[in-house]
Amino acid sequence: MIIHVVRSGEILAEIARRYGSNVSQISASNQLLDPNRLIIGQALVIPIAARQHIVRSGETLWQIAQRYGVSLDAIIRLNQLANPNMLKLGTVLVIPARVHTVQAGETLWQIAQRYGTTVQEIVKMNQIQNPNLIPVGSVLTIPFPKPVIDVNAYTINLSETGAREVREVGQYLTYVTPFAYIMKTDGSLEPINDRAIIKAAQDRHVVPMMSITNFSSTDPGTRLAHTILSNPELQERLLTNVINIMNEKEYRILNIDFENVRQTDREAYNQFLQRAVDRLHPLGYFLSTALAPKTSSEQQGILYEAHDYEAHGRIADFVVLMTYEWGYRLGPPQAISPLNQMRRVIEYAVTVIPRNKILMGFQLYARDWIIPHVQGQEAETFDMQEAIRRALKYGATIQYDERAQSPFFRYTDEQGRRHEVWFEDARSAQAKFDLVKEFGLHGVSYWVLGYPFPQNWLLLEDNFIIRKM
Repeated sequence: MIIHVVRSGEILAEIARRYGSNVSQISASNQLLDPNRLIIGQALVIPIAARQHIVRSGETLWQIAQRYGVSLDAIIRLNQLANPNMLKLGTVLVIPARVHTVQAGETLWQIAQRYGTTVQEIVKMNQIQNPNLIPVGSVLTIPFPKPVIDVNAYTINLSETGAREVREVGQYLTYVTPFAYIMKTDGSLEPINDRAIIKAAQDRHVVPMMSITNFSSTDPGTRLAHTILSNPELQERLLTNVINIMNEKEYRILNIDFENVRQTDREAYNQFLQRAVDRLHPLGYFLSTALAPKTSSEQQGILYEAHDYEAHGRIADFVVLMTYEWGYRLGPPQAISPLNQMRRVIEYAVTVIPRNKILMGFQLYARDWIIPHVQGQEAETFDMQEAIRRALKYGATIQYDERAQSPFFRYTDEQGRRHEVWFEDARSAQAKFDLVKEFGLHGVSYWVLGYPFPQNWLLLEDNFIIRKM
C-alpha cells in the first residue's frame, strides 16, 4: 500500500493507471466523497502490494533492494530509474512486493516461514479460498514483514452507539476501553452503561479494558484524587469495587487515569498503583495507566508532576502515553498530535519505561479554529471525512507541515470568517506508525472512537499484525 499526494490538474483515472490500480478501488479505500473532485494536497491511499521508501543519506539501491528482499531490476523498472547509481537524498521509491512460485510439496506454512510472514497474511493478500489446496506453479504475492503490536481504542459513546463503533473496527483492536468509571469520595464508582460494548468486544475477540478516573467535564478531580490517595482504607474499598465490576462484566484489564494530581500526591499515587497490582495480579487481571505527555522527569504543571514515568513503567503491565491535544480546543490552532512533540515524549519515555510496555496515543479527530484566535474561543471538533468535505466545499488547498507531519488548510466561510483546520491524513498516520516501528513500541492507543478515518485503519493493518488475545 502506498500514498499519493494529489497535484494540480490530476484526475483519479490517471493516478490509478500510474500505479496499476483502478478508480473504484482507490475511491472505496479512501471513501472519497466525489471521485471526480480531488483536492490539491489531498493524500490518497493506493491499495497495491507495494511500499514506499524514502532514500536516506549514503543509501545505495543495492542496500534498499536487500532490505526489502526484492531484486534491483524490479525497483529500477517500477520507478523508471534512468541512473540507478545516482539516488538523490529524499527520493521516494516504490518498492514492489515479493512474489513466490509454489513448488511441488510446498505448504503455505513453509512459504510463510521462509519469508518471515504468516499463513493468514498470505491467505488474505492472495484471497486464497482453501489454504490446503495451492496448485504447483501458483504465483503468490508475499506480504512485507510486519511487527506484531497491541492496539487499544477508548470510546466515550456508550450503549449501542459504542457497541456499533466497536463492531465496525474490532478487527483492528486488541483492547477497547469504555471511558470511564468516575470514582467517588467514598470509594464507590459512578455506573456506566457498558454491557453492549463489552458484548461487541467479545464478539470481535477484543479484550475489554475497564477505565477509572478522578475527573469529569465539570471537575478537574484534584481534590478527589487527594482524598482517595491519602486514605489507604478508601483505596482498598475502591479496588474492591473495581474488582467486583471486573468480575461481573468480564473486564480483563484495569486502566487507571488519574489526572490533575498534586505533586505532593505523587508518591501516594505510585503506592496506590502497587496496591492495585497486588490485588489484581493474583486474580489474573492486568494493570495499565494513562500518562500525560512528559519530556523530562522535572516537567512542571499539574498535568505532569504526579505522573512518575519510571514508577508507572516498573509497576504497571503497560502504559498509554496521551500524546495528543497540543492543538487544544480552547487554544490557538496547531497540529493536535504533532510528530516532533510526540517524538520528544517518546525519546524521554523509553529511557525510563520498557519499550514493550508503551502504547503511543493517536487522536482520531480534526479541529476547525476561527482565526485570528481569540482567547477562550472554542474550536469545532469533527472527523477526518468532514475535514475533506470542508476543503472540497470551500475550494481549499491542503498544505502539510513537515515538522509536525500534519496536514492543514485555511478557508473563508459564508460570513466572511477565516478558518484554520488541522487534521490527520494518510501521510501523518504513516509517520506515526513509522515512529512506533522506529522505537519498537508495544503499540498504539486511539482517542477516541466515533470519528471515521478509513485511511487510518487500512494503513494500520498494512503496517502491523494486530495481536488478538
